[in-house]
Amino acid sequence: MSKDQMLAAIRRGLKRGALPEDQAMALRARMAAHPRHLVPARSRVARPAQVALFIANVEKEFGSVARVASLAEVPAAVADYLSGQNLPTDFAMAPHPELTDAVPWSERPMLQIRVGRAQASDLVCVQHGYAAVAETGTLMLPAAPERPTTLNLLGDTAIVVLRASRVVGAFEEAWDLLRAERHDALTGGFMPRNVMLVTGPSRSADIESTLELGAHGPRRLHVVLVDDDPAALAAA
Repeated sequence: MSKDQMLAAIRRGLKRGALPEDQAMALRARMAAHPRHLVPARSRVARPAQVALFIANVEKEFGSVARVASLAEVPAAVADYLSGQNLPTDFAMAPHPELTDAVPWSERPMLQIRVGRAQASDLVCVQHGYAAVAETGTLMLPAAPERPTTLNLLGDTAIVVLRASRVVGAFEEAWDLLRAERHDALTGGFMPRNVMLVTGPSRSADIESTLELGAHGPRRLHVVLVDDDPAALAAA
């Protein structure tokens, strides 16, 4: 079904036709302007405090964070985490150039890496972090060929490698990054097929109000935060 057919079906269900031109123009103007809602003051702080807020919120939501000085330290951080959690040393990893080309995985030969999409049998997945929101400790993970969505969902343990320079204060700033950096040559738009906003490991308390981790996805979330932002280092 094409987009026009889908919209026509929705209009029939609503028992109305296309919007009058004045209303359509008002909607287009609103979408182009990206109006801001109230932004919490807690996210409008200096960079050291902003990154510290992100870490505190990840940990508050049952995740964990390891800070490293450079991409060269990522293999050791991943190996240490897997060892500390008594997890297997094989994992699926995103085919993102920053992970495949810039990280010296060969320095940890015990790590067994399969680059590509996750499979149902994968216990650990390593994803590339696009951006993060300090005010809630949320990771932004837009789908892309180099960032498969299955890595966010199938593994029991999710590890995300994120640059500190990609931590922003509020959700609006994360969407600004996506709009500025992602453009579809076919449609002229910026939206990827899917954008996942991940705050802590998957969990649910639907049954008898008992919190259960891993209800609909990973039961562990670990962020390897690469300190590439000198302005944020005072928070270390």
